[in-house]
Amino acid sequence: MSSVLTIEALTKVHDRNAFDCGDVALNHFLQKIARQHMDKGLSKTFVLIDTEQPTAIIAYMSLVVCEVLADEIPHQWTKKYPNRIPAAKLAKLAVAQDQQRKGYGKLLLIDAMQKTFSVSQTMGLAGLFVDAKHQQAKVYYQQFGFLSLPEQLDNLFMPLSTLAKSFSTTNEHQ
Repeated sequence: MSSVLTIEALTKVHDRNAFDCGDVALNHFLQKIARQHMDKGLSKTFVLIDTEQPTAIIAYMSLVVCEVLADEIPHQWTKKYPNRIPAAKLAKLAVAQDQQRKGYGKLLLIDAMQKTFSVSQTMGLAGLFVDAKHQQAKVYYQQFGFLSLPEQLDNLFMPLSTLAKSFSTTNEHQ
């Protein structure tokens, strides 16, 4: 059987304790908090695994629903929305240290974008937010179309219209 990468919801079978991305807070969240938050409906955590080693976590992401104030988004969008904006948020994204720089973060980010677009078809969302912890992360997210306020490091925003252009499978003739 050949090796296949897959993204699935975090379960008890996944070896959370062996995961190490090099960031203590991200490791702690996966190891001690992610399953509790899923059980309480606070967030959904998804893991990237290889089917040949289905318990080993290559990378993970957590998605949440959030509400953002209009003054926290790029200025060109503030007039288009009310003061409080419903959205999805990529709350966590981490890749195991020995698996970094292989494109796995990109796989999860694209999956988060797809999941957000899919949810937007049945629930009101303005787009997808992500926090950039440092300048390198900000530049990384911007290459995918995330927008930011020049004076803010974190809180990048991808409008639903950008997601729709990326993932729309609807018929334009309907």
